[in-house]
Amino acid sequence: MIDLHYWTTPNGHKITMFLEETGLPYKIFPVNIGKGEQFKAEFLAISPNNRIPAMIDHDPKGGGAPVAVFESGAMLVYLGEKTGKFLPASGAARYDVMQWLFWQMGGLGPMSGQNNHFKNYALDKLQYAIDRYLKEVNRLYGVMDRRLAGREFLAGDYSIADMASYPWVVPWERQGQNIDDFTNLKRWLKTIEARPATQRAYAKAKEINPNQGGIRTEEERRILFGQTAASVAAAADAAR
Repeated sequence: MIDLHYWTTPNGHKITMFLEETGLPYKIFPVNIGKGEQFKAEFLAISPNNRIPAMIDHDPKGGGAPVAVFESGAMLVYLGEKTGKFLPASGAARYDVMQWLFWQMGGLGPMSGQNNHFKNYALDKLQYAIDRYLKEVNRLYGVMDRRLAGREFLAGDYSIADMASYPWVVPWERQGQNIDDFTNLKRWLKTIEARPATQRAYAKAKEINPNQGGIRTEEERRILFGQTAASVAAAADAAR
């Protein structure tokens, strides 16, 4: 059994997509990041960066004590190696998947996050920052579109690289992009959306957080955007 500490964000969706694809038994432990639940001691014990998702595998490959993993990319690699699915075991095919996974972790995700922040959440509308990240996300969509020309998925067969990237492209409209400008990317998006496992993963998100979307209160804004080392320590103390 896998204990999945999860909230309904793109990084959270990556893991439920994988688990639904493979049928691994798992239990979701919601971590409402808008309420500061990421600062609870039991969560920080497995995710010291106070970010979702994180997990504990009570049945690790080869046996032994439970294994805790945080960071969504590391979790996907762990699960791919545990199951032998969606991540080739060796050779060029493995590195092809890994490079596109790292591309998402270092580029598509962070740049999309900054774009969303400055475009939709920042109280001071800094046009330079808005333009900077809007254009960078557009560039990254172009990278994906060219990569997907003549191939169904990012790295050969459907893989953890696709699962990592898909949730960050789903909100293309909120990202200020026109998906019709990226023919190959649009086709890829629809292909993954149609997978039963994807549909089950996103259905779980609606069950857990039916009113998801947006920062609604100043308290949520403070919790999510005002963190420093001192404030995190204080929040962790308060959550004990």
